[in-house]
Amino acid sequence: MLPQLTELKGVALDLLFPRFCVGCGKESDFICNSCQTSLMRIEPPVCPRCGKPQKNDKLRSSCVDWQADIAGIRSPFRFEGVMRKAIHEFKYRNLRAITITLAQLLNDYLVANPIPCDVLVPVPLHDKRLRERGYNQSALLAGELSRLTGLAVIDNCLVRSHHNLPQATTSNVEERRQNVKGLFNCRNEVLKGKNVLLIDDVATSGATLDACASVL
Repeated sequence: MLPQLTELKGVALDLLFPRFCVGCGKESDFICNSCQTSLMRIEPPVCPRCGKPQKNDKLRSSCVDWQADIAGIRSPFRFEGVMRKAIHEFKYRNLRAITITLAQLLNDYLVANPIPCDVLVPVPLHDKRLRERGYNQSALLAGELSRLTGLAVIDNCLVRSHHNLPQATTSNVEERRQNVKGLFNCRNEVLKGKNVLLIDDVATSGATLDACASVL
């Protein structure tokens, strides 16, 4: 009976608070089928390190000299159009309910492009930012993706040790890397020997993800 009750609860909430597509505004899912088809997908071949699309699967010239600790970065979509709107609503307008839609898109990507991993680890927020926002959007994504994939979420190891300026305030890649240098720490060794899939909402230069990988 529990699954049926959960489904009925979802139907009741949809009737009371109908969903509207963040892209076109029509009453539908948070990203309607039409807008999903318009999403700018990142298709292979991509650079094996930064994950940006290109004509072959070799390292981009900008990645050749990047002494990265992260094995690679993958993003299903470009941060443009409807996806940019969706992330903005999710991150800054408290639209936590869109987590399910975004996690399903992530899961679809992983099914089509399997990545060897044992656990999911969300990029942590500093306590100050967490209090301001009320939630960690990366942790919400990881939790819902865990439900879809069966992979465990480990969120008690990787921590953000101090508050830093938002990456959006930096002007170039080097500034981004310096802005997150020494920003993360590990509390324990629960992730030792595991293949970790780091989860974040947006990857621009990859500096934050690589800083996490460095301490892991």
